[in-house]
Amino acid sequence: MSTPTGLKYSDEHEWVKEENGNYRIGITHFAQSELGDIVFVELPEVGDEIKADEPFGSVESVKTVSELYAPISGKVVEMNAELEDSPEFVNESPYEKAWMIVVEPSNVSEVDALMSAEDYDKMTSGE
Repeated sequence: MSTPTGLKYSDEHEWVKEENGNYRIGITHFAQSELGDIVFVELPEVGDEIKADEPFGSVESVKTVSELYAPISGKVVEMNAELEDSPEFVNESPYEKAWMIVVEPSNVSEVDALMSAEDYDKMTSGE
């Protein structure tokens, strides 16, 4: 699967999509394929503050439990409650149905430091 352009990517395999000044966040196709079948997703609550490069939740697969690292800092304004009952969306649709949270950023310049799809592809092809 090709990495969608128009999104930004972190070196911890999260994607970020700008939407009217807020940012939708999820994990990449590469990340979910490395993890295997996702069986549980733990996310922060609306109103929680997240800090760039710090854990904001976790995903549990049949293989392992992995922390989710915030690509940017800000306040959670929306979370994808569907993932509670349907964690398999992370495997089936990492860029559409399996978005995880929407954040109101506290420092928009953090977004500029993230990778383009091309840079992310270069990083993951070397992993």
